[in-house]
Amino acid sequence: MSETDISRLTIDRNSPVRTRRFNWQPWAIGAAVLAAVAVAMTYVSGEKTVDTVSVTTAYPYQASTLLNAAGYVVAQRKASVASKATGRLEWLGVVEGSRVRKGQLIARVENRDMVAQVEQAAANVLSARAELADAERAYQRARDLAAQNYVSGSALDSAQARLDKARAALAVAQANQRAAQVSVDQTQIRAPFDGVVLTKSANVGDVITPFSSALESKGAVVTMADMDTLEVEADVSEVNLSKISVGQPCEIQLDAFPDRRLRGVVSRTVPTVDRSKASVLVKVRFLDRDPDVLPEMSAKIAFLDKEPAADERKPLIAVAQDALVERGGLRALFLVSDGRARLVPVEVGQTINELVVVSGVKPGDKAILRPAEGLQDGDRVRVEQK
Repeated sequence: MSETDISRLTIDRNSPVRTRRFNWQPWAIGAAVLAAVAVAMTYVSGEKTVDTVSVTTAYPYQASTLLNAAGYVVAQRKASVASKATGRLEWLGVVEGSRVRKGQLIARVENRDMVAQVEQAAANVLSARAELADAERAYQRARDLAAQNYVSGSALDSAQARLDKARAALAVAQANQRAAQVSVDQTQIRAPFDGVVLTKSANVGDVITPFSSALESKGAVVTMADMDTLEVEADVSEVNLSKISVGQPCEIQLDAFPDRRLRGVVSRTVPTVDRSKASVLVKVRFLDRDPDVLPEMSAKIAFLDKEPAADERKPLIAVAQDALVERGGLRALFLVSDGRARLVPVEVGQTINELVVVSGVKPGDKAILRPAEGLQDGDRVRVEQK
């Protein structure tokens, strides 16, 4: 490039610089219009969006709760009842829910061949007894004759040997009879303890093979449990194990009956830690028996630091503290009714954890949570959807 060409490359510093300015006025106007529309819609509808909380029940003993845990109801004594004999089930005398007593006959496997063996063994016993009676008479005669020197000593010894043999034969026959009877008893399925039948696993006509997994065969006939041994099992984190002790009072709440509270006590803890869950299995025994409690029900356990008094176990109406307001020097709640806020004066009682006891409302009422200062009785409200 020549020197003449380079000299043409100059910058005119006096030339004005043109910049592109952002025009914000249309955006500002649009935002103002949207805000105005929102305010207008709120004014027209008159609704205010609110959060609500339910009025519930609380128990004074909850203030002394050390730990809460969830678990399931289980029976300490539970059995799958079967027959030791193999055969076809010919009679079943129970259904699910049947209450049975220990030793009660609940089912029977066909046993005609075994009954015949018992009868045969009984006949052998009668024959052995007759043989023994004859041997005893023969021995008595031989002893009397030997005393008068009418027979030799060897004849008396032979009579004694025959008597001993007859006695042994009777013992064998009686043992065979007992063995045959045991075989019959094994076909009769009896309840091992007092309890309730939970499930029925076999029906009449099914082949029962308790010690086999043959095709189309059944093992256990019924499953039963002792309802007097029901308890709650709950997994407690090992970091909270110091809060648990044997004999500690508890309150049990069943998910099936949320309004009921049953007294319990820690009966024992399983002396090992579940490594996968870092928890210890704690077993709580029922002190209050309820016939409606069933195995495998879900339950919640409150581990307490002391045994609650009778009045501490009575439910009280309570609500979250953030729902309370003060209007005209009175404590009150705003309840949602037919889409409007209704101011309801209440009397405030004791505090139970995050709840406060109130009167003048009922459980299930919807109270407005953290009501705004400008909220008035009768205002239209809309519950915020979560």
